[in-house]
Amino acid sequence: MTTSQPNLYSFPSTEALAKQLRSYVLRCQNAALARHDTFRVAVSGGSLPAVLATALLADSNGSPEDTPQFNKWQIFFADERAVPLDDKDSNYFLVNDELLSKIPAELGAPTVHPIDEKLVEKGDTQELADSYQEDLMRSFAAKESVKLPVFDLILLGCGPDGHTCSLFPGHELLREKDAWVAAETNSPKPPPKRITFTLPVVTSALHIGCVATGGGKKEIMKAIFDNEEGRSLPSALVNQGAGNKVSWFTDHAAVEGIAFPRRGSL
Repeated sequence: MTTSQPNLYSFPSTEALAKQLRSYVLRCQNAALARHDTFRVAVSGGSLPAVLATALLADSNGSPEDTPQFNKWQIFFADERAVPLDDKDSNYFLVNDELLSKIPAELGAPTVHPIDEKLVEKGDTQELADSYQEDLMRSFAAKESVKLPVFDLILLGCGPDGHTCSLFPGHELLREKDAWVAAETNSPKPPPKRITFTLPVVTSALHIGCVATGGGKKEIMKAIFDNEEGRSLPSALVNQGAGNKVSWFTDHAAVEGIAFPRRGSL
């Protein structure tokens, strides 16, 4: 566990949030490209892809620093549902529909790492998780043995129960230390079969961006940030494990009444 605190940013509207999220993502992109000329990012589903699309498809100010270089992006999925890629429950479908299919040609095309649809048809969720872990190993451990993949950025949401990725409150997967990708066969939220990054993979990322909006999130956000009994929630465990590597992007409605100190801009 880290002793540093996460960053909690709050904005008056989703539009203002998206503008700051763009700056954050592109700052992570530019730092990654300076390090190793590729940007390895993982995304989740829910309402995140729509906000991310608003952020990244906005007009650039013309500077290289404010331009997505999608041709150097490697996009992975922090969790995925064991459904075909054209199923509306698929996180790939959401991200493709909201963002990938709308990227202007001049910005280039990212390399995308979806799940193997053939394994979805077989119905073995553990085999699907193992296959995705092997994909990560090919990308992160090709030249040397590494304990965990280190993403340049992981972008997550937060469910009304405090879940993130497909890591749910009280679930045994929260204690998984060895696997990079785990199988979930009885999700409390449909569809039941999913795969998910484990907590060690999430908290090993260089940067973790979490997006939560709307008044419907304020009770769970208060539990995550203010209440001792909320410390075991998956989103709170990410905060504890990664500290100031975590940046939360919220609107004012989602953090109304929260005592944890908020910031207005990056």
